Amino acid sequence: MSVDDFPSGSVWLVGAGPGDPDLLTRKAEALLRRASVVFHDALVGPGVLDLIPDHVRLVSVGKRSGRHSRDQGAINRLLIEAASDGERVVRLKGGDPTLFARSAEEMAALSAEGIAVRICPGITAASAAAASAGLSLSLRGHARRVEFVTAHAAPGHPLDLDWRRLADPQATIAFYMGRGAAADISRNLIAAGLAAATPVIVACDISLPGETRLQTRLDLLPFAVATIADDRPTLIIVGEAVAPPGTAMAQIAATKAADAQR
Repeated sequence: MSVDDFPSGSVWLVGAGPGDPDLLTRKAEALLRRASVVFHDALVGPGVLDLIPDHVRLVSVGKRSGRHSRDQGAINRLLIEAASDGERVVRLKGGDPTLFARSAEEMAALSAEGIAVRICPGITAASAAAASAGLSLSLRGHARRVEFVTAHAAPGHPLDLDWRRLADPQATIAFYMGRGAAADISRNLIAAGLAAATPVIVACDISLPGETRLQTRLDLLPFAVATIADDRPTLIIVGEAVAPPGTAMAQIAATKAADAQR
């Protein structure tokens, strides 16, 4: 769909990317300039918000762990009301709208009211973190799949995941919203058979000026998160593919040598 397809009374769900405004897509920026109102998450980078023209109304509907400003039902109603009033509505979400962003709920609510809604994708945090670290999430010979997992669980409930399936030494696993689940991730993956020395990257404030990354190993993950995360959004990436870059190059060379001997 073209950005010209943005009539009054319609909604675009727009991916803001990981935070750096230079990583915003050209389509996303064009939609922000055409909107009359933007409902934005707390995780949208300030540089992205600065690109929005002054005449566009900004409404924060941010939800951060432990500090929910509005529940999902209230957000749905705000979107419906704005579109029903003839606004051109952008729902601006950190990262990509289709990854752990509850887009399906918003789309269903809008569609039920006969409101046209479309999606503009964005760069997701795992891709940005790998790029910043100079790593490949799918290192040849060491990562046959990449999996995105939410590490967010309801308060008082355990993180209920298929740990045996996730404990695949030839997978790269990106745990979104992983700060509070670091101990569970470490303990359960090791119990399911993944090596304690499996490489891990912990990344906070990805692509922003204050970005922090820490290279560690699976058994030390809780300590690493406690060292750098504070209360910042935290991504945890687990797998052999995220070993330090020098190690990765040695792995590639070893794979090529093995291929040549076959």
